Amino acid sequence: MDTTTRAVSPLRQRMLEDMRMRKLEPRTQEAYIRAVRKLSVFLKRSPDTATVEELRNFQLHLVDTGTSPITLNATLTGLKFFFDTTLGRSELMVRMQPVKLPRTIPAVLSVQEAAALLAATRNIKHQAALSVAYGAGLRASEVCRLKVGDVDSQRMALRVEQGKGSKDRYAMLSPVVLARLRAWWRVGRAQGKMLPGGWLFPGLDPMDPLTIRQLNRAVHDAASAAGITKRVTTHTLRHSFATHLLERKVDIRVIQVLLGHKRLDTTSIYAHVATDLLREVIGPLEERPPS
Repeated sequence: MDTTTRAVSPLRQRMLEDMRMRKLEPRTQEAYIRAVRKLSVFLKRSPDTATVEELRNFQLHLVDTGTSPITLNATLTGLKFFFDTTLGRSELMVRMQPVKLPRTIPAVLSVQEAAALLAATRNIKHQAALSVAYGAGLRASEVCRLKVGDVDSQRMALRVEQGKGSKDRYAMLSPVVLARLRAWWRVGRAQGKMLPGGWLFPGLDPMDPLTIRQLNRAVHDAASAAGITKRVTTHTLRHSFATHLLERKVDIRVIQVLLGHKRLDTTSIYAHVATDLLREVIGPLEERPPS
């Protein structure tokens, strides 16, 4: 949010304070402010003057202009915070209903493709970071926010502080990932980029962490170099981690814990993409008739 180059209205300032009081993540705050700004542009006046009917028309406008279900729901969430919390007028949102999101199957790399992608990553820092994303199943934001002290080589675990849902958890640390982290640590330390107690994957300025955008750019470049034609993001490595564990017969509840999922049905989506499990099923056409 750019609060230095433009005057901040009292209404916006109050919303910023409400979000700060609740310790919402910066990206969440930006999304909420963006949602209210969209409404203000639609109304052509201050958003706190909106009526129930105008809010309903605003949602219809979003639908008619091709807004994706994810963006539409995110906009409604931001508006709900504005009207419920900042204005204390929750009754204005009664006719604003989120839309049902289509359930899609995530893209997943094979074990061979994942290995090829990591091998094609030339930058040692990026290779270590992507190895963590795949080897521990971390979200891109969780990879970027890791600190040197979060690596517990004695317990072979990674401490993930304040992951999604503002929860701490431990993720697995394999010997291969640990070896790559140590290789990067030696290089980073020699380059003066590894500050005591600092970021495990610092950005251009060692005081700042590697950004999600930089990490995604690294995975795109590596996928291209490895000749992988699938659409790959850092989150694809997390999907692949979960799918490959399921194919190795790891209990889905264990995978749920490792991923930091609150609900088991969120984890169960990987049962739909675990092709090794499908190959083990004997179909009715393959069954031998009784002798």
